[in-house]
Amino acid sequence: MIPNRSLVSLLLASLLLPASALLAQAAPVKFPDASPKGKVTQRVGITDIEIEYSRPGVKGRTIFGGLEAWDKVWRTGANQATKVTFSTSVKFGGQDVAAGTYSLHTIPSQTEWTVILNSDSGQWGSYSYDQAKDVARVKVAPVKLADLVETLTIDVNDIRDESATLNIAWEKTRVSVKIEIPLVATLVPQIEALMASGEEKKPYFQAAMFYFTHNVDLKKALAWMDEGLKAQPDAFYMVYRKGLILEKMGDKAGALAAAKQSLQMLDKAPPSLKDEYTRLNEALIARVK
Repeated sequence: MIPNRSLVSLLLASLLLPASALLAQAAPVKFPDASPKGKVTQRVGITDIEIEYSRPGVKGRTIFGGLEAWDKVWRTGANQATKVTFSTSVKFGGQDVAAGTYSLHTIPSQTEWTVILNSDSGQWGSYSYDQAKDVARVKVAPVKLADLVETLTIDVNDIRDESATLNIAWEKTRVSVKIEIPLVATLVPQIEALMASGEEKKPYFQAAMFYFTHNVDLKKALAWMDEGLKAQPDAFYMVYRKGLILEKMGDKAGALAAAKQSLQMLDKAPPSLKDEYTRLNEALIARVK
């Protein structure tokens, strides 16, 4: 006869075996999403742009005028409405948009699309879309593509310090909206305040190049470059860029002198930089002679 204690142990073991087998069978199975999630993060100037969206595929279907009806609001993706976030204020298709997160909707049409930013960023699809919450509505002409775009693609491209383009492409259609960043208006007051402050280490070179690149105040750019060279008198790359500032100011003689000086300073430069700045300075000399 089996002792009572052993009998209890056997009974417990027999009960646990099916339970463990059942747990093994119930392990989660990961299935692919019909429209996988995508995310785009892009810095434009001093602004971070983030796009979160689900990416449906064509899969042999007619998309515009078929799956997505003409002249109806579309979530511009699948599942939850596409979200666009700007870290600073921007102009979206020429319209002012404050920093924040917005849902992106479109109204596709055969000859003209409406691209919309809406303040309700948490909605599912466009089912609860409310036009009263729009912060921007932009009319754009669609572009017919020669090649099929199988998977919905939204990107930020054509990037400059002060602008970029938001592109939506699917099937054989692309629409684009220009995004503008008020970079100069934002940074110039900050730069001026910093350069006028008692800060010991000031970004003379960076400030000079920003003013040069954006045509803000070339006299200040030149003065700041000279201040930077006082601390780094062997910086051949700064002397070359001083020449660029002088060239833009119309001082050809000054630009020529700076280019020649930069060339003479290249003896101690690494070979790769020496070759690069030799070409750059020679090109500047050729332009101002």
